[in-house]
Formats: sequence, structure tokens, C-alpha cells
Amino acid sequence: MKRIVYIMVTAGLILFAGSCSEDFLDTKNLYQKNLENFYQTPQDIIEAMGGVYNALYVNGVHSEEHVAANLLSDYMFGGGGPDDISAKNVANFVDPNEDTYRDLWIETYNGVYRSNAIIEAASQADYSPFFDTEQEAIEFRNSAVGEAYFMRGFMMYRAARFFGGMPLINSTDTPRDVPRSSFTETFSQIAADFKMAAELMPAISADQIPLRDYGHANRWVAKAYLARTYLFYTGYMTNMAGSPTDVVPLPDGGTLTRSEVVTHLENIMASSGYALVSDFRNLWPYSHVNQSAGQVVLPWAEDEGLSWVGQDGHNSEIGTGNTEVMFALRYAFGNWDWDNGQKYNNRVPLFFGIRGNSMVPFGQGWGWGTVHPAFFNSWDDEDIRKKGSILEVGDAAQATDGYSSPDNADHETGLFNKKYTTLQHDGADGVQGMFYYVYGWSHGDGMQLWAAQDFYYLRYADVLLMHSELTETADGINAVRQRAGLDPVSWSMENLKSERLYEFAFEGLRWFDLVRWGDVENSSNNFYSVVAEVSNAGGIIVNHSVTYRPETKGLLPIPESEIRLSNGVYEQNPGW
Repeated sequence: MKRIVYIMVTAGLILFAGSCSEDFLDTKNLYQKNLENFYQTPQDIIEAMGGVYNALYVNGVHSEEHVAANLLSDYMFGGGGPDDISAKNVANFVDPNEDTYRDLWIETYNGVYRSNAIIEAASQADYSPFFDTEQEAIEFRNSAVGEAYFMRGFMMYRAARFFGGMPLINSTDTPRDVPRSSFTETFSQIAADFKMAAELMPAISADQIPLRDYGHANRWVAKAYLARTYLFYTGYMTNMAGSPTDVVPLPDGGTLTRSEVVTHLENIMASSGYALVSDFRNLWPYSHVNQSAGQVVLPWAEDEGLSWVGQDGHNSEIGTGNTEVMFALRYAFGNWDWDNGQKYNNRVPLFFGIRGNSMVPFGQGWGWGTVHPAFFNSWDDEDIRKKGSILEVGDAAQATDGYSSPDNADHETGLFNKKYTTLQHDGADGVQGMFYYVYGWSHGDGMQLWAAQDFYYLRYADVLLMHSELTETADGINAVRQRAGLDPVSWSMENLKSERLYEFAFEGLRWFDLVRWGDVENSSNNFYSVVAEVSNAGGIIVNHSVTYRPETKGLLPIPESEIRLSNGVYEQNPGW
């Protein structure tokens, strides 16, 4: 489990030179590895791929996809304390600071460059001396190149949904001062990369992926991201850009059609080996806290018979085996102290955790992203996902009866996200984070450095719901609803939207759904303008709501420093 990402971090150092200035490249490489002598062996490729994945991790907290997308969504407020202005700015669609999202831009192109280097080197390499047969060597090469295409596409996909059109750097020698490509050109290239990845990577059933390889993208992930790209692009162009379309144009002159995407999703459903876990609540680490503590610290989880599936795939050594998560940002790999900072820790539990209250099993955080009461009240109490997703304070069954509202908290609603929050319990070293005990860590900064919970990019549930959306059938919707203990419904776009809202709450998807459906601009289809009574610092009760700014067209600002560095080649997004 740990080997992949330890390599990932060291490889990021080896390949760092590829993302820096030409002056730096002219200096002696202290590691004795460079673009001329690297990529010669399978081990070189494994290390280089680790460098690509390393670019998923960003320094600036607002450049983390799952932080920014949740704050932008309509079911969370900025929250935090009076000094947490940046969270409130993001949640209110303002940006007085010019480089709020710059680290996302920088790491995108670090990852793109490293992916390009692998594609160029491995595509022509002969790895047969390292394998027993020529076929094995070819399969290794195809898998590596396919994964590099996927990661290049993923880096761009992650950023382009926030920024829109991006500069396309498709080779290591592409000039760095090319202008931003159009929205269409950008997503065209993203789709082409995912398509190539799906063709090159092998069709291995997920239950056959060994634990040592868990965490890498695969063919099924690439096919799912083709569907996500199709839905986001066609939705944005139709509902936000005013240019209706039902295809994604490809760079070679072809198109990605709805029927092709449906075929990809049905291939996943038939052959991938992924499946829904039996209980939605077992996806989340709170379902393991009683077992980790060796006693009941969360009565509700005990009463419901919850048992965590773990976060290491089908063959997880901790938990019962996770058949559902297809791709994740991995955090369960390090015993980091401040030398590596928070970058390799999941900061959602820290920043979105309960403010000013250190309880067992729910520890404290900064209190960002308090949950909108209108969203909570819209949710059927019979849906097991409601208590599985939202933590309500003052409830003995949830072990929050000892909660007291802090004097320095804003936008307090008494409701917090439960999927990604700090968990802790007593043990041999006193009260420490659950993952401190699960992984046998030694560092001592519990509050800020013990968040080893992976962030789920893609679950199989999304494959089912995307299939329902594209085929306008209710089968996928009802499979997800059945798991939640709910009765079946007929197909309608309203039912599909509702199911996505509740299934993926706080998983970073809601904002992008609102944008692609055009619902971000339709107050009847979102919670932004719904007024809620909240408690601000000092216990002051106020009415609060958010005003979305339609002039932004659902996009974030390009970092101003990047615009300056481009000498005016980059144009700022509208509304910023």
C-alpha cells in the first residue's frame, strides 16, 4: 500500500527539473538522472509515474479541488472564524487576492510536463530485456503510456473545470508561452487523452489488482472520465455558453458521441469488477472508529452494525474490502511531520472539521464549510445517507451531546459534513487521531497532520448515475436508491439531479453539476439565495445567504501572476 506513494514523492524530486527554467536545466543534475538517461528501465518508468501523481498534491489549500469545489457549492457556507476571510471569499464568489488558485495552475503543468516526458520516452522504448517475453514488454509499455495519457488528461480536466480554456502543452518541447486554448479545444484534447488511455491500458478486473498497485488509474477509470468529460463539456456548452451540442469534437476531426460514452459505461458495468458496497455508510471512516478504539465511542455506528470497507481497494488489509472506489487522491501512505507540511494530508477534515470542540470520536478543525440548513431539511429522514453524510451536534447517539458553540465561529448551523471530518479516540498514547492508531504513526501534531483519509475522486455509484443520465433510464438511479433503503422512482431529470445531490454530498461534485446543468444561474434549482439563520462570532444571530455572480460563467480567475508572466498572452476570465 505504502510503496507506490513513497516512490511518488521521491520521483517528484527527480523530475522537478522538468518543470523549472532552462537555466536550472543547464546545471548539473545531482541525482544523475535527466531526460537523456532516464526512462530506460521499467523501474525508471515506475518512478517517473510517481512524479506525475505527486503533482496531484498542492500547497495552497484553495487550490485543492475538494476544498474549493465544496466551498463553491450551494449547500455549504464559508464558516470558520472571523479571520477565515479566504474561505468566505471563495464561498461568496469574490477574490480580492490575485493568486488564490495559483498552485492548482502550477501543479497542473508540472503533471502535464512529467506525463509528456513518459509518453515521448516510453512510446519508443524497448523494454524486452527486462521481461521474459516480448508480449510482456509490450503490455508494460502500453500500460505505462496509457496511464501517462490518462494523467495528462486528468491534470487538465481537474484544472479546466475551474479555469475554462487552458494553454495546451502536449510535448516537452512545446513553447511555454502559448496562449490559452478555447474551452472546446481544451476539452477536445482532454477527451482524446482519456480515449487513448482507455485503448492502451489493459482490461484487468478490479478484484485482480494487487494491493501493491492500488491507487493507479486503469482502463475503467479512463472510460468513466470520458463520460464525465462528455457530460461536463456538452452541459457547459449547452447551458452556460449558449452553444448547444451533443458531441465532443476531437483533435483528429472525429467526435465523442453519447452512444460511444454509454458503451464505455456499460463496459465498466459488465467487466470492470467494481460494484456498490452493500452499505453506503461503510464507505466512510467513522464506520471503523469503534473497532479502532476497541470500545463503543460512536453509539450510532454500533447500533447500525457499521463496518468500514477500507480505502485500499478490493484487497484492503484494513476493512472488509472496498469494491466501489475507482480512483482517489491517496493520503494513507505517510507518517508526515511538519517537514512536509500539510500537503500530503487530507485538509478537508482539518479545515471542515468541527470548530472549537475536541470530542471523541469527532475531533476539532477550523469549522469551514458549515452545512446549509435548507439542504439538510430537504433530505428525507428515511434516507440512511442523511445521517451518514451530515453530523448534527447535540446528539448523544452521534457522541456530539457535549458540543458547545464557540464564541469565535461564523456561519454556525450546528451541521457539519460527516464524510470527511477528524476522527479520534483514546489509546496507548492518549487521545490521538484514528489514523494515528490505524497506521501506527509516531508524529505528534494530532490536529493538523493526522488526516490520512483518502479523498474519493470517483466511485462506481457515479458510473451508474451517469449511465442513467445519458440513457434517460432509472436503472442506475434505483440501484443507488435501493442501497440507501429507498423505493424506486421513474426516470426524470429532476430525480437524477436529486439522487446526485444526496449521493455525492461533500464529495466535490455538486459545484460542477450545478455549472454543467446551468442550475448555478437558476435560483429555483439551488440553495444559494435561500436565507438561513446562522450564529456568528460572539453568538450574534443573523440571516445569511449567498449571491452567485452569473458574470463569472461558473469559472474561477486565472492567477494574476500567471497573466503577468505571460506578458498579456493570457486573458482573464469574465467577471474577474
